[in-house]
Amino acid sequence: MARGLTVLYDACVFYPSHLRDILMQLATTGLFAAKWTEQIHDEWTRNLLQNRADIDADKLKNLRKLINQSIPDCLATGFEYIISSLELPDPDDQHVLAAAITANVDILVTFNLKDFPSSLLAQHGIEVQHPDDFIADLLDLKPLQVIQAVQTIQNRLKSPPVSFDEYLEILLRQGLPITVSMLSQFRGKRPLSGVEGDAD
Repeated sequence: MARGLTVLYDACVFYPSHLRDILMQLATTGLFAAKWTEQIHDEWTRNLLQNRADIDADKLKNLRKLINQSIPDCLATGFEYIISSLELPDPDDQHVLAAAITANVDILVTFNLKDFPSSLLAQHGIEVQHPDDFIADLLDLKPLQVIQAVQTIQNRLKSPPVSFDEYLEILLRQGLPITVSMLSQFRGKRPLSGVEGDAD
């Protein structure tokens, strides 16, 4: 990965709150440009409201707005015209691929790898990655920025506060075993100003 990289987040990676937090925090690092669409927002917020009766719709609407405001130029638009020309195993995913194509995305981050065949996406110059692989690759190349992002999120968790190990357990439950294994190597090494591999 390198600067100039553009990434599209699929709806499924917005759905789990802790995964959403780390992906959004990473998007603020400048290591890549993060993209999504209002349709992607529609999908994950709709599913969350259907599955969680305790979620307040107005608060979720406000969260969606804050997400958009946190990353400049994050919304991919003008892709609707090519949706019908695309073919995927699930036609409901075609809008995601259409957005990735028109936004000149390098990587599509999704749990649903089987729904986005790599051979098909490669025709458009797009790589499909599981969020665990995506974060692990970032961690391998730019450990200092990623660790700082992780610590920022951990420090925000106040009710109740969580330790570094407890936060790793949270990430493990979010489906990030590779990331957790790599992060565990930094246990007890904070502050991390001496982490190698971050020189430009």
